[in-house]
Amino acid sequence: MAVYTAAAAVLAGVESRQGSLKGLVYASNFQNVKQLYALVCETQRYSAVLDAVIANAGLLRAEKKLRPHLAKVLVYDLLLGKGFRGRGGRWKPLLERHQARLKAELARLKVRQGVSRNEDLLEVGSKPGSASQVPRFVRVNTLKTCTEDAIDYFKRQGFSYQGRASGLEDIRALKGKCFLLDPLLPELLVFPAQTDLHDHPLYQAGHLILQDKASCLPAMLLAPPPGSHVIDACAAPGNKTSHLAALLQNQGKIFAFDQDAKRLASMATLLARAGVSCCELAEQDFLAVSPSDQRYCQVQYILLDPSCSGSGMPSRQLEEPKAGTPSPERLRALAAFQQRALSHALTFPALRRLVYSTCSVCQEENEDVVQAALQQSPGAFRLAPVLPSWPHRGLGAFPGVEHCLRASPETTLTGGFFIAVLERAEVPSSVSQAEAPVSELTPGPAPKRRKRRRKATAAPSTQPGT
Repeated sequence: MAVYTAAAAVLAGVESRQGSLKGLVYASNFQNVKQLYALVCETQRYSAVLDAVIANAGLLRAEKKLRPHLAKVLVYDLLLGKGFRGRGGRWKPLLERHQARLKAELARLKVRQGVSRNEDLLEVGSKPGSASQVPRFVRVNTLKTCTEDAIDYFKRQGFSYQGRASGLEDIRALKGKCFLLDPLLPELLVFPAQTDLHDHPLYQAGHLILQDKASCLPAMLLAPPPGSHVIDACAAPGNKTSHLAALLQNQGKIFAFDQDAKRLASMATLLARAGVSCCELAEQDFLAVSPSDQRYCQVQYILLDPSCSGSGMPSRQLEEPKAGTPSPERLRALAAFQQRALSHALTFPALRRLVYSTCSVCQEENEDVVQAALQQSPGAFRLAPVLPSWPHRGLGAFPGVEHCLRASPETTLTGGFFIAVLERAEVPSSVSQAEAPVSELTPGPAPKRRKRRRKATAAPSTQPGT
């Protein structure tokens, strides 16, 4: 019974925009998170079908005490899921009284639509597609451990390490308990799509960060050397911030801004668990931060990942099948904010390199924003050429757009993403070795697939954040 009540509460929270589906599931304190997440996702996927069946059967009219979200979860499990199987509590006999009518309405719906399978009732956007095949990427937190030790830990748990992937085909072929090292990022492990590591001890202790590959690129491409001062302009939930701290080796300073107090509190917990000690959090609108403030006079690197439509997020497509493309009005409002934020970031006097990124696939939030910002500061900044072998490039026709990067489940086996690297046109000639252009960086040798086991030092600490 508890799982149905928890699932109904999550659905109600999503509908009232209290948070994302996944965030609400993990904030629910329900013990079996995997079970709850699966039930909520499937109920949401069949939402339109369930609404029609419940309405046509007159269930809510007959049972006044049954709330709509709870009814939807119960009817999903009764008709489309695994059945109650000992669950259901006091609602089980109630639903069974209406079972024949509910099944009849589902059958009529199939007849009207000319289909025989339940899944054929789904809209095209609700059916499993390429988004569900994005692998599980796991970033090794080098503030606490190293890639070799993390690999050894997984091998001792029965996983089979396949070495560094040579390309996308190796990643597509992953299955079972096999995993790979990403061909581009030396601290990124790749597992099959359905691998769940939320309860893994290394994740719980902050040794691993569950982060999509595309989301790892902004910090990697910003590439601040240890000792740098960096601004993370729209920082929550904090995965990119923790990545920046790892690149800095906790040496230097990260100024992280976000307006949402709850998200910032969650971010503080994440950073503590990850062992980040070089970050200063501020509950503040980045647009209100003065570039002339002496605290930021040494900031040479800015990561700007502003609020966006989220149209490229695989989890959003799976959790909210009707999300689709945002309305023109919402796109205009988002793009206006994004352009203000980017133009503001470019006014910091010591700025040398900036990464602008979104998890949107809409050109209005991506290339159009970058083009407008560059036009406002003609000649001051340029798009830096990065990752020349990356297969998916920017859209549009303005100079340098080919240097922008795009990502998608179809072309890069990642979430949908956009990244532009802007650098000041006049770069001082004395560039240190640590600041070599990212476009020239190549991964080091992959950890070998050792047959002999050795003692690992990646065992999680008992005190997260240490």
